[in-house]
Amino acid sequence: MALVEGCKHALEITVPVPEVEQETERAAVAIQGKARLPGFRPGKAPLSIVKTRFAGDIRQEVLDALVPRFLQAAVEKENLQLVGRPGISDVHFHAGEPLRFKAEFEVAPTFELGEYRGVTVTYNEPEVTDADVDTRIEQIRDQKAQYVNEEPRALVDGDYAVVSLESLEGVQEKVSQDELMLKIGDEATMKEFSESLRGASPEDVREFVVTYPEDYDRPALAGKTVKFRALVKAIRRKELPELNDEFAKDLGDFKTLEELKETIRKSIQQERGHRAQEEAKSQLIDKLVDAHDFPVPDAYIDRQIQINVENQLRSLAAQGVDPNQIKLDWAKVREPQKDRAVRDVKASLILDKIGEREAIGATQEEVDREVNRIARQQREAAAVTRAKLQKEGGLARIAGHIRTDKTLGFLFEQARKEAGKEPAKQETENT
Repeated sequence: MALVEGCKHALEITVPVPEVEQETERAAVAIQGKARLPGFRPGKAPLSIVKTRFAGDIRQEVLDALVPRFLQAAVEKENLQLVGRPGISDVHFHAGEPLRFKAEFEVAPTFELGEYRGVTVTYNEPEVTDADVDTRIEQIRDQKAQYVNEEPRALVDGDYAVVSLESLEGVQEKVSQDELMLKIGDEATMKEFSESLRGASPEDVREFVVTYPEDYDRPALAGKTVKFRALVKAIRRKELPELNDEFAKDLGDFKTLEELKETIRKSIQQERGHRAQEEAKSQLIDKLVDAHDFPVPDAYIDRQIQINVENQLRSLAAQGVDPNQIKLDWAKVREPQKDRAVRDVKASLILDKIGEREAIGATQEEVDREVNRIARQQREAAAVTRAKLQKEGGLARIAGHIRTDKTLGFLFEQARKEAGKEPAKQETENT
């Protein structure tokens, strides 16, 4: 008898007496061959004694053999796809009677695809103005600026102060920097530094207290009140390079400033196009998930939450936080992340089904290209990288990611695009 509730299934399974007796006999003979009992040579003890002395071991071997076999047969008969490890309960195993047990498990969800072509999304074709190009050019000029020492005098707003800085109290590990450059009065400079150094001249020493916000990007200083000593070493001014053909040539394979500007225009166009497409694809996924209502196995949800948490821990590690120092309460972590994980899992299942229907997949060339990229990143031979990925199941994951990206690209091409409110432009510092 099968009991069904969403992705949760239960089967009550019966193993006929002849099967039980045959497996019991086989297990008893197998144990007899290994049994060592006083008064008998190894493997020569009578079967009747073996059955009595090793009744528990024989019982366990019979269960280990029959339960998986008959569960698998029942699952195949019901045409179910198991997810995770089944739970076995209500085991009735008595001599001369059929073996009965209950198996509870989750199955992969089945659902019908709704309409996925022509989904309406907001999408704006990216535009790049001359002002956008000029802004990027100025960012590059700023990166190439020279800082020239000034004659000794008192620091004023707009000056670049070169200081030797050390913490006196307020932090566990001492903070020190031999040559730190700060722009006095700049919004990027914490006001305590500007207020304390304004009016100071080279060779002057200032002591002051800085209170850092709780969300400061350096965890060692976040929320701390630190006392510093600063020695002013020099005053500098910023000199920007002239904007001409020579400036363009210094940046790379450009002959003229106009050629550089055209390359920058194309770069911004590409960046904005990619960002706009990613936003549209995100809308697509949300709409497809909203349009498909089906249950998701807890095993899938837990695995997705684990992936999300691991990504968050990697992000914290990149910020200097030691993930090993974070003690996670899985029950508390799971609940607030469950809804997001359910949507992530649904999105993955829907995209996979669309990819299958549209015969979208990763080519060997595409997988090889990604393997070579990873190999270059890790500075090792492609064959070595491939072998490691093969062992860890990484090649299948790569193929899966490629298939998902191609499926999203297909859906974007098929989508009905409507212009919306122009999003705020986010510049990057790359040419």
